[in-house]
Amino acid sequence: MARRAPRVPWMGFWMAAVYAFLYAPILVLVLFSFNDSQFTARWEGFTLRWYGRLLGDREWWRTGWNSLTIALVSTALSTAMGTMTAFALERARLRHKRLILGVLYLPIIIPDLLMGISLAIFYYWAGLPLGKTTVVIAHVAFNISFVAVVVRARLRLLDPRLEEAALDLGANRWQAFWRVQFPLMAPAVLSGALLAFTNSIDDFVVTYFTAGPGATTLSLKIFSTVRFGVPPEVNAISSLLFLNSVVLVLLSIAMSQRRNRAERGSRSVIPQSA
Repeated sequence: MARRAPRVPWMGFWMAAVYAFLYAPILVLVLFSFNDSQFTARWEGFTLRWYGRLLGDREWWRTGWNSLTIALVSTALSTAMGTMTAFALERARLRHKRLILGVLYLPIIIPDLLMGISLAIFYYWAGLPLGKTTVVIAHVAFNISFVAVVVRARLRLLDPRLEEAALDLGANRWQAFWRVQFPLMAPAVLSGALLAFTNSIDDFVVTYFTAGPGATTLSLKIFSTVRFGVPPEVNAISSLLFLNSVVLVLLSIAMSQRRNRAERGSRSVIPQSA
């Protein structure tokens, strides 16, 4: 019979304190996005006019569209390239594999400031004018690593005998990948895509150094707006971004649960060797 873990005094209190420390400022921001006052620190009643003013502002719509376009394009590219990178690292026999993995993890480890400056210098050296294209390239550059890490972690859990069974039944390598391996990889691929989309739409530092005229994103717009105060519209757009992050997290959790169910199903298909 398994032993029960010992109870730690005050554990519930400390957990509540940690969550309050993490999320209380965000909840206050969301609350004051409905404040009827022009001043953030004083509550004068409930209103939705800041959301109405935000949705009626063409400048916010333009920057929002820029952020969404850049995030979607960079997510699609980084997901495809990151998935192929993960598959090559896990299935192919590569020389200097440790060195390749170290280079892959660099965009995750190095500071955003260093990456932004280095990309800006590279664009200047290459003669690329700053704009939406340079921002997309920058976002793809750091998102590939995040996608590859997530997908590779899933690939390491897949039973290679599934592919061998498909090949024995007459499938070629391409059919075995698309009909057997990819459906089992799909939750991890979607999780990596959601992570890449969140990183892209929320990024500020790298975007600040790589954006040019006509490529102002929401993060850059918010930064330029709050330099001289925090207008209520910023609380509203920040609340919407927080809601977007919550939705993506819930989708990621759903994908993780589906991945776990698929893993249990794959284990039941092929019996464990004696």
